[in-house]
Amino acid sequence: MIIRTVILTLKPESVAEFLDLFHQAFPSIQAFPGCQHLELWQDIKWTNIVTSYSIWTSTEALESYRQSAVFKTTWSAVSTCFAAPAVARSNRSLYPSSE
Repeated sequence: MIIRTVILTLKPESVAEFLDLFHQAFPSIQAFPGCQHLELWQDIKWTNIVTSYSIWTSTEALESYRQSAVFKTTWSAVSTCFAAPAVARSNRSLYPSSE
């Protein structure tokens, strides 16, 4: 299991556009083979900072998604909203043990 977080700093004037684009892409991302869970979080103080949180069955499933038309189309659309480069992290749970 892979836990993926991607922190995105948005242009303040692009937050609504980003949220609309993410809302449109959400069903396709969530239905992608290997995606077990998907959420979008918004910072309480800095509302132009959002974090996507997703759980994938494997690194291969995540990489397959990252090479897909779904990802490329979504990333191309949302990246115009960015004020800074995205910060992505792939993690695995150590405790409690997922095995």
